[in-house]
Amino acid sequence: MMKLARAIHFDESDMNVFHSPARTGEWCISGGFEFSNWGQGDLEGRARQAFANGWLGVETFGRVTFVAVTQIEEAEVESIAQSLAQHFVQLYGAPSVQAALGVARAEIEHMSELCDEHAPNTLLTVARELSETGVHEAYRIITPQETQLDALAVHGTLDE
Repeated sequence: MMKLARAIHFDESDMNVFHSPARTGEWCISGGFEFSNWGQGDLEGRARQAFANGWLGVETFGRVTFVAVTQIEEAEVESIAQSLAQHFVQLYGAPSVQAALGVARAEIEHMSELCDEHAPNTLLTVARELSETGVHEAYRIITPQETQLDALAVHGTLDE
């Protein structure tokens, strides 16, 4: 069974710090590609917050600080890939959805690999820095025991 991560909110802070906040429960990926050609001059205000700490929701294309690992059905993965490929056409000028599907699937696979070794309900955060070689991402893992929450907003079953 494949794992991915969903947006989770503990308070209203994401509504205030991101230009476009992700919706609670939507599937998320790193979304670091958005910043691939950014320079220091781009890192201001809410854009800086999205760069520094934001996961990308693949429905609203908004940003979120925390994501929770959960299982995902294969059919949902393909739907996300289609949506992301369409986003690449509309926002980044990819020639077609078909042409963009490989990159979309690679982004989803990267996030799945990040989630794969963690138990359901594990929280993840991302921290990005701009370096001379490009965007560097680091991930922090917060286990369900650390959060002292029995269950987060996770859809589906937790049975392995």
